[in-house]
Amino acid sequence: MSPSSKESSQANSPFFIRVSEQIPSLEECYLFVGADSSCGAVATFIGITRDNFKGKTVKKLSYEGYIPMAEKELQKLCLDATTKYPSAKRIAAVHILGDCSVGSASVILAVSSPHRKESIQCVEYLIDELKARIPIWKLEVYEGDDESVWKENIEWHEGKQRRVMVKTSTES
Repeated sequence: MSPSSKESSQANSPFFIRVSEQIPSLEECYLFVGADSSCGAVATFIGITRDNFKGKTVKKLSYEGYIPMAEKELQKLCLDATTKYPSAKRIAAVHILGDCSVGSASVILAVSSPHRKESIQCVEYLIDELKARIPIWKLEVYEGDDESVWKENIEWHEGKQRRVMVKTSTES
């Protein structure tokens, strides 16, 4: 799908989803979710690269993933979120691939709804589930240390276990 056809299909969708080396800005996400005049609340989450982990200085994070699969899973996640939080009208979910320097955003989530409570709860649900379900992997690169570390989100690990337990219990 070309970028222009992707943008036009998202204009009709309640979801703005992007996984790329250049993620949209918080303002672009806000303009998308804030476009529904029935909503009086917008809640956001921005994940940024911090400069340290367990006493080591972090130089950058580097993310890898297969864009079509990651975007498809984000679409499913947004559908699940609107089922769980039906007053959530519009959702922006964007994640960077490639390098993300200290202080830069790696993920932005924004949700609009008529009232604040569901927007806030929906954003929390989205970030927890994104970390558990979306196939994007993170390499943490440290300063003065040749050992970069591929990090598995604890939520990803728990999410895999949860899916296996559900599958096993339904098969019994």
